[in-house]
Amino acid sequence: AQAEISIALGTVFMLNAVALYVFPAMGHLLGLSQQQFGIWSGIAIHDVSSVVGAASAFGPEALTTATAVKLSRTLWIIPVSLIAGLLLHRQRDDRDGNAAGSSVGGRMTIPWFIGGFVLASVAGTFIAPVHNIAPALLGVAKTGMTLTLFLIGIGLSRSALKSVGLAPVLQGVVLWITISTVSLMAIRWIGT
Repeated sequence: AQAEISIALGTVFMLNAVALYVFPAMGHLLGLSQQQFGIWSGIAIHDVSSVVGAASAFGPEALTTATAVKLSRTLWIIPVSLIAGLLLHRQRDDRDGNAAGSSVGGRMTIPWFIGGFVLASVAGTFIAPVHNIAPALLGVAKTGMTLTLFLIGIGLSRSALKSVGLAPVLQGVVLWITISTVSLMAIRWIGT
C-alpha cells in the first residue's frame, strides 16, 4: 500500500511541477485573459502552491482569480469527505448485516484534518492572538509538509514503481490532461 501511495503522490507532484512551466506558456500561446487563466489554473492544477506559482507568472489578476478558485475548490473537501464517510459507513453497516444508517457497527469517524482545517480557519480569522502568531504556525506547517514529502519520497523508488506498474502514473497523466483540456474548452466556450 505504501508503494501505491508513493507513486500516486509522486505523480501528482510531478504534474504540479510541469504545470508551473507549461500552464503560463500555454496561457500566453492561447491568448487567455488574466481572468481566464486564473480560472483555468485554479481548476486544473492540483496543489495550491503550484496554482499560485503558475498564476503569479501569468499576472496579478490571474493570481487573484486563481487563488479564489483554488480555495473555493479546497473548501469542497469538507462536504465531499463527510458525504463519502457517511456512504462508506452505511455500506459497511449494510455489508455487516446492520440496518442502514445504524450505529451498531461502530460510529462514523470524521477525518481529523477536516476539523483541524475548520478550527484553524476560524481561529486565524476571529481570534487576535492566533492571527498574530499565524506566520509562525505557517512556518511549522511548511516544515511539517516538507518532512511529509521527504518521507513520501523515500518510498518512491524504482522498485516501488516496478511493483505498482506504470498504469497509475499513466492514469494520473491522462486524467490531468483531460481535466486541463475540458476545463480550458469550457472557459473558452463560456468566454469569461
